[in-house]
This record gives sequence, C-alpha cells and structure tokens, in this order.
Amino acid sequence: MQIETPAIPASLNGTSTTTRQWLAVVAVAVSAFAFVTGEFLPVGLLPQIAHDLGVSPGVAGLMITTPGVLAAIFAPMLIVLAGRMDRRHVFLLLTAVLMISNIVCAVAASFPMMLVGRALLGAALGGFWTLATAAAPRLVQAKDAAKSTATILTGVTCATVIGVPLGTFIASFASWRLSFAATAGLVAVALIAQALLVPSLPSASALRVAHFKALLKRPHTRLSMLMVALVFGAHFSTYTYIAPLLEQDFSLSAITLLLFGFGLIGFFSNALMSMAVSGHLKKSVAVMVLLLLAALSSMLLLEHSTIGETAGMLLWGIAFGALPLCFSVWIQRGTADLPEAGSAMFVSIIQVAIAAGSAVGGAIVDRAGVHADFMLGLGLAMLGLVTLQRLSSMERPVKASSFKGACDASAD
Repeated sequence: MQIETPAIPASLNGTSTTTRQWLAVVAVAVSAFAFVTGEFLPVGLLPQIAHDLGVSPGVAGLMITTPGVLAAIFAPMLIVLAGRMDRRHVFLLLTAVLMISNIVCAVAASFPMMLVGRALLGAALGGFWTLATAAAPRLVQAKDAAKSTATILTGVTCATVIGVPLGTFIASFASWRLSFAATAGLVAVALIAQALLVPSLPSASALRVAHFKALLKRPHTRLSMLMVALVFGAHFSTYTYIAPLLEQDFSLSAITLLLFGFGLIGFFSNALMSMAVSGHLKKSVAVMVLLLLAALSSMLLLEHSTIGETAGMLLWGIAFGALPLCFSVWIQRGTADLPEAGSAMFVSIIQVAIAAGSAVGGAIVDRAGVHADFMLGLGLAMLGLVTLQRLSSMERPVKASSFKGACDASAD
C-alpha cells in the first residue's frame, strides 16, 4: 500500500545530488528556521509578555500549548485535504500563514488576540513539518536522504542558536513586540527562498485515513510514537519554563547567552549525529536520552550554582540538538512504505507532547513550583528510556527499498 516513493525526484542511479537540489534543501531549512523561531520565541520572552498582557507565567505558557494543539490536529488533516496538490504550493501557503501569525502577535493588545496569532502558527506548523520530513529524501539522491533530513533539522538548531536568543536580545533593549515583527520579516525571506528554489513536488496519490490505520496496527509504530511523546514531553514540560528558573540566578542578558549556548552546542550535536545516526540509531537515541536525564537532574541538584546550571544547559543542548534527527530517522525507517502518513503521525505526536507538556508543566509551575515541574520531566524521560529498551527487543520494521543505504532498516 505505497502512496509515493520518498525519493521521486532523486533517481537511484548512483549519481551525486546536484547543487540545485541542495539549494532546495537549504530553502526548506530556512523555512524550518523561521517556523521554529516563531514557535519558541515566547520561551525567552514569557515573563515580559505575561506581565504586559496581565496573565500569570503558567497561563502565558498557553502561547506554546495552543500552537501545539492546533499543529497536532492539522498535521494529518491538512495532508489529507491537500490530496494530490503539489507539495511546493502547500509549502508556500503554510509559510504565508506563518508570516500573518507573527504580525498578529506583534500587534496583539490582549492575551486572547495573542492566542489567535499563536493558533494560526499551529495550523501552519503541523502541515509544514509533515511535508518537510517527508519531502527531505525526495529533494536529493537516495544516498543523501539522511543528510537531507539533518540539513533541514539544522534549521531547528539554528533557530535555537540565533532566532530565539536574538528575539530575547531584541526584547532586552526594545520590546517583545519588535521580536515578533522581526520574526515576520524572517518569514518573508523564507517565503522568497521557497518560491525561488523549491522544485515542484507532485504527490503520486492522495493520502487516505486508511493509511493511518495501517500504521497504527503495527506494534513497533505505536511504541515508537509513545517513545517520541515521552521524550519530547520531558523536554517541553521543562524547557518552556526555563526562563522563570534561570531568572533566579541570571540576568536577562545572561539568559540570552545561555539560550545561545544551548542552541550553538545543539547545532554541532545535530551535525555530528548526522554522520553516526544511520549506522548506530539505537545507541544514538539511548545516549541522547541519558544526556537529557543528566541535564534535567543537574538543573535540580545544582540549582543556584551558575556553573552547574550552565553545564546543565549545555548538556541539554547536546541532547536536544540530536534527538529530533534521531527520532525522524527512526520513524522514516519504520514507515518508509507510507512516508507522508508516518511523517504526519510523527509531527502530531510531537505537537501533542509539546501541548500537553507545556500545559501540564504550566499548571505545576503555578501550583507547586518549577522544581516539581522538573521532577515530572525526569520521570517522562526515564519512561522514554524504558520504552526504547522495549523497542530494542521487538522485531525490526520491514525495510523499504527506497530507503536502502541512507536509512537501512537495521538500527545499528
């Protein structure tokens, strides 16, 4: 029941990926940069926005929860509604919605209006990530599929290195509204890059609900999605509220530097992992989840130690810089016969984890404090590690020929 080959434009004749094809990958990576900058911009600005719009920090966390919920709903819905529409045109439409979202947030006079802007972001976000992770192998030759995915995910780490800290920096001398306005300008650049560089990406056939049902019948797929949900939930239930924790010991400018360091080391972690993930996937996932556990533990055990918290943030950056790539390749291997369905489910489960993690984390922060929230994150990460061990003992997913080489079904 194959809906489309993940590498339609990339022939399997062994020729090298052209410069034009890599430029298309870079254009999608720029768009990923813009989306992630827009999605997580409120993390570094949460206290200021909460103060100006008259809400508590926990309620302000809805700026992360709202787009997560909408993205989880729209990831499968948009890809089904798109039918056989050229994926290039869908990319352009979703990026335009993202630009409108940031403009609405920049001028929001009330918190409900801010949530309207964030909801628009969520609607575009789900569809974008579904297409981006599924299209990555199609933009290049088959042997470069993993590198293409890693390049697009580099946009995520670059956003944490440059985008989110820059937004915090702008707010430190101007206002958080200017941060959203600057992000809207960034999105405009991404839209132009897509229009000029991304080629036509026709869909071989429309995605149907039956494709999702087929994947959900697979025990390996169900357990894989649970593992992703637990680990992403661990990250976002805590990272969303990192500013209230750090502001006890760091100034706003120091927090900006910490977020920059988090993203910078994550960038290098993603780049290095792209060279190892194809051959050692299980080990890569296990090591990165363990590093996440170590980071969350250090933030609790070494609280009020600026050196300890800095080390914890850097460990955290290493872990989360690599985990999206590891999980993306994991899902690509397990759902290579139904790439867009697998990608839509992957994006949905991540957004559910972001929404639930930030919502539950916000409730805990408001009622029991940041420490209790980090204990929740530790528990979720440990459960994710247990789920990985269970997956390791299961039968490996069936290999798809189109992923041969870059994404072999062998985990290690």
